[in-house]
Amino acid sequence: MTADRSVSFGAELRRRREHDGMSLKELSGKVHYSTGHLSKIENERKQPTVELARLCDAVLGADGELTALVGEPRKRTADDGDTAGVPGGAILTVSLAPDGSGLLVPAGPPGPQAGMGALAGLALAGRGARLAAGDDIALRHFRASFDQLRAFGQASSPHLTLSMLAVQFRLVHAIAQQAEGELRQELFRLAARYSELSGWMAQEAGDDRLARWFTAEAVVLAELGGDPHLARYALVRRADMAMYRHDAISTIELAERAGADASVPARTRAIAALRQAQGHAMNDDREACERLLDRAGLLFELAAVEEAAGPVLGSTNMADPVAMVRAWCLHELGRPAEAAAALDLPVDGMAPHARRPRAVWGARRALAYAYAGEIGRACELATTALDDAEATASATARQDLTALRAILTWWGSNPSVRELLPRLARALHVPVD
Repeated sequence: MTADRSVSFGAELRRRREHDGMSLKELSGKVHYSTGHLSKIENERKQPTVELARLCDAVLGADGELTALVGEPRKRTADDGDTAGVPGGAILTVSLAPDGSGLLVPAGPPGPQAGMGALAGLALAGRGARLAAGDDIALRHFRASFDQLRAFGQASSPHLTLSMLAVQFRLVHAIAQQAEGELRQELFRLAARYSELSGWMAQEAGDDRLARWFTAEAVVLAELGGDPHLARYALVRRADMAMYRHDAISTIELAERAGADASVPARTRAIAALRQAQGHAMNDDREACERLLDRAGLLFELAAVEEAAGPVLGSTNMADPVAMVRAWCLHELGRPAEAAAALDLPVDGMAPHARRPRAVWGARRALAYAYAGEIGRACELATTALDDAEATASATARQDLTALRAILTWWGSNPSVRELLPRLARALHVPVD
């Protein structure tokens, strides 16, 4: 079906939304744009982006028709007999059946332009590739691959990890579309987790726009898989991004929304409480911070007895996440010596392969020691943190290392500082003083 270009995007969006019995508020919750923004688009007072059009296509099952109305003609896909519509240049063919039928997959990494329109370009070529309800070999394979890529992302460049995730993510999504019954839902839920992990890697690569896209995509896919809770965790991820922008108000508000629903798994509510605590610490509200840290502790205890469905959300490298975040908050509350001491044992106890969290928390520990005036110790710890930060190209660790460099310049006559500053400058890609 070809889109009628005489119809405006706003009018067609309203028609499809009302046909599906969906309110503007419900659509807002699914695509993560405000109701006011969507209302302006439907009333043609604001132009839609391609990203929004693709999200609406996915939610309303519009098969690319809405995207076509914002000026991007729908391209031919593998279903049309060739690969004209598949982005990324190189094509991989993955055989799934004895008759040679398989999956056409773009080899290039995804970008913000990919969206559901790009995913629509993937097709199973041949009837033999369709998965029956009881055939879970693909599910087991991709779950194992997810765990491996998650571990790989802890020790390597987020750019490299994201490129590897791209192919797996597209494969899982395309196979889910061909599966049936409960297997279809399980594959969509797994695709959502791939998308959420991709968002995390995009944030670590310093691309918040791509991180937000993947996070929103994860919500859409999770709902296709019958998981209503990942949308709340997506708010936690957005709070995380706001926290690294030093936006205390947004951090608190997003995390509060994430933890407001008692039906959401306790682990998600626990992580949301930690983000709220960090937001209040940035706002210098110690009482609220302590209250939420205590709440997080209780929720983690509750989460320990809950049965996890699929891979665990959030970091699994902190033995005591409340203690770690409490140390982070102590630093924000102007108590760097206490923060530094509180981070010593947990950071030193992290597994050698967990290089990314060691880089993030190691940089924060070095910064705390520098603020506490223990410059020699700060330089010693920064050297180790730099080893991990350079290996993983962590954008979040880079923030604290940048702040550390600014402080160390005050101590330019210190021999340890003179030795460290050139390496810090090279790692941060700034001129050497």
